[in-house]
Amino acid sequence: MNPTLNTSKMANAIRALAMDAVQKANSGHPGMPMGMAEIAVALWSTHLRHNPADPKWIDRDRFVVSNGHGSMLLYALLHLSGYQLPIEELKNFRQLHSKTPGHPEVDITPGVETTTGPLGQGLTNAVGMALAESLLSAQFNKPGFDIIDHYTYVFLGDGCLMEGISHEACSLAGTLRLPKLIALYDDNGISIDGKVDGWFRDDTPKRFEAYGWNVIAAVDGHNVEAVAAAVAAAKKSDRPTLICCKTVIGKGAPNMQGSDKVHGAALGDTEIAATRAAIDWPHAPFDIPAEVYADWDAKAKGATLQSAWEQKFAAYRAQFPAEAAELLRRMAGVLPEQFAQTVEAYIAACVEKKETIATRKASQNAIQAFAPVLPEFLGGSADLTGSNLTNWKECIAVRAGVPGNHINYGVREFGMSAIMNGIALHGGYIPFGATFLTFSDYSRNALRMAALMKIRSIFVFTHDSIGLGEDGPTHQSVEHISSMRLIPNLDNWRPCDTVESAIAWEQAVLRHNGPSTLIFSRQNLPYMARSQEQIAAVRRGGYVLKDAEKPQAILIATGSEVELAMNAAQALAAEGIAVRVVSMPSTDVFDRQDAAYKASVLTKGVPRVAVEAGVTDFWFKYVGLEGAVIGIDSFGESAPAGALFKYFGFTIENVVAAVKSVLI
Repeated sequence: MNPTLNTSKMANAIRALAMDAVQKANSGHPGMPMGMAEIAVALWSTHLRHNPADPKWIDRDRFVVSNGHGSMLLYALLHLSGYQLPIEELKNFRQLHSKTPGHPEVDITPGVETTTGPLGQGLTNAVGMALAESLLSAQFNKPGFDIIDHYTYVFLGDGCLMEGISHEACSLAGTLRLPKLIALYDDNGISIDGKVDGWFRDDTPKRFEAYGWNVIAAVDGHNVEAVAAAVAAAKKSDRPTLICCKTVIGKGAPNMQGSDKVHGAALGDTEIAATRAAIDWPHAPFDIPAEVYADWDAKAKGATLQSAWEQKFAAYRAQFPAEAAELLRRMAGVLPEQFAQTVEAYIAACVEKKETIATRKASQNAIQAFAPVLPEFLGGSADLTGSNLTNWKECIAVRAGVPGNHINYGVREFGMSAIMNGIALHGGYIPFGATFLTFSDYSRNALRMAALMKIRSIFVFTHDSIGLGEDGPTHQSVEHISSMRLIPNLDNWRPCDTVESAIAWEQAVLRHNGPSTLIFSRQNLPYMARSQEQIAAVRRGGYVLKDAEKPQAILIATGSEVELAMNAAQALAAEGIAVRVVSMPSTDVFDRQDAAYKASVLTKGVPRVAVEAGVTDFWFKYVGLEGAVIGIDSFGESAPAGALFKYFGFTIENVVAAVKSVLI
């Protein structure tokens, strides 16, 4: 610790800003910032390597507030240490278009590393960040040049530990032995409902010891020196570390501290006045003395740290120019020049082979083709690699002490998805991970957070419908695709063959402003012949696969049902009924096309029928109330896939009848 710092006033500045901002907004959570103030002082003044002038410095330490309801702690730290977050933004806490939203949001506030709020996900993102650091350092560091050498610190509370995702993430982190992950636990024993010992009595230190973590228990969270010493000890461990800090929630509020009353509501004018007296803080709201700002100011130190790293990196680049260029490319999220050429060559090969295979296999083939030119690929699966087919011939399994590019996440779908988000946020990798589509339910909130954060996480879901067959309705996805289409900024792809599968992968990789889901079949699907113009149109999300002169109806289908639509169109043509078939692998992408293109595909006034092995409601936006949808508005059954498709009406005869029913 720097003995010249007035750590007491530094901590009380956090308390004052937190209670004043929450009071002004009449909304927020002052208890956590007030209770963790000394922990924050210990970490930020002694250990955290960061530069307020450059929040995106590659080798900065990552700092995550998993208990994101305490966002004013983070905003106070960013403001006080010198980030571009003026006091006016703290005064506008939780107000429209401010840079201080109710929970931290990445790319809204300078210095915020991830969007937190749903408890446990910030902790899990931190695992992903630490994993990315570990893998990048193993690949790029050279003797004498530790250019990737930073820690991931995460604050968390009881709520994060009660959420099941914390078990998934921390179990894997312990197994992989990530030594640069340091978690500081705000052990205050209070949640919104009151004292947690009525519903949460886990022996947390023993729990984390069982995961394989280094645990430093019983640290006084209000003793800055003790916390700083614990962090220093954690840095010497060869495992991730949990530092258990005993604290009093709302510390400093004389009549409310230690109770749920201070957790999630403004203190009120009377208690704020009493708190100011109790902590000897005579200053007006949002008034921070110059000497306190001086103690907190990290700009000069941050500039020195980054300058030293840049000098080291310059020497590294002189000696290892290819590695330096590759690292910068990957951290910038720029794709290799040869990627586009590789995609085109692979699509040409698909056209030549005309394979009838399951699209999950088509997906694996695309991965195999793209991986050699995408060293940033970091794949994985939630214990279903042999079914999801997200591995490739040259992939190397990540193990403790063994870097690689494929992760066995175990049966941890939610943990996998949020870890992927952390990897994407860290930079340097394009993460993808897989499970069965029906288990996307377990990943749902992480998918939503990826979409909210606009990050490039790629979620692979196989066994996409009743085509799964004998495993029955527990495993047969019916509502999942439509429900994921409701998530803003999430692109969902359900391709029908090898070409559409390759393009779905291409588009997910190219996308910089949001996540994608790639949804694949278990059963074999035939190759569909296309012109080069049609192949290009796949990238628009929906296109005319088979046209007719003056079509009397339009059939819209996705995935495995495209073959059915094509066969039905042929049967209708034999009866003199001209039908256009539209393949729509991504409704999300199609909806973003211009009006003229959409009208050229779905011609106004021509009746429409949609065919998809899922719930029907979604499709009425395309067919209208006068159209028809062949789908499934019930759960499935346990039987072979062929029998199920016939039982649920996915037959040529049924599609033909549906088209005839809508003809004008």
